[in-house]
Amino acid sequence: MYKNILIPTDGSEASRRAVSAGVKLARAVGARITGVFAAPAATPIVFRNRLPAGYDTPRHNEVLIARAAAAHLATIQRAAKAAGVRFSGVTVKSDYPAEAIVETARKSKCDLIIMASHGRRGLSRLLLGSETQKVLAASHIPVLVHR
Repeated sequence: MYKNILIPTDGSEASRRAVSAGVKLARAVGARITGVFAAPAATPIVFRNRLPAGYDTPRHNEVLIARAAAAHLATIQRAAKAAGVRFSGVTVKSDYPAEAIVETARKSKCDLIIMASHGRRGLSRLLLGSETQKVLAASHIPVLVHR
């Protein structure tokens, strides 16, 4: 059925639930998992919860991004290891996470994307957009949205 499942993560609780579901599915069908963390290039602006919160050097921000990527991908790796599922992790720098997710799926020869939906509504959806919706629109492979 599926051989390589892509699971994007942003470290949120919704992503952690999608990781759990994705690992269970991968184990059930004998697939491997490719985890992806997409982050923008480091700038002088520091972000907290995706909102500008201050300034720092781009080099320091690069370190923070690398730490976040390692921590979020390690969550997927631990779950995969516990389930006996093969795992590889990818960190991608892009200002457009949805495009990075779709491109990573293509490059990694994934045949399914499992990702979380944060369920934003109203103004927050309008301002922040929906990366899940963008992936659904751009992907040429199936996308399973976990809520």
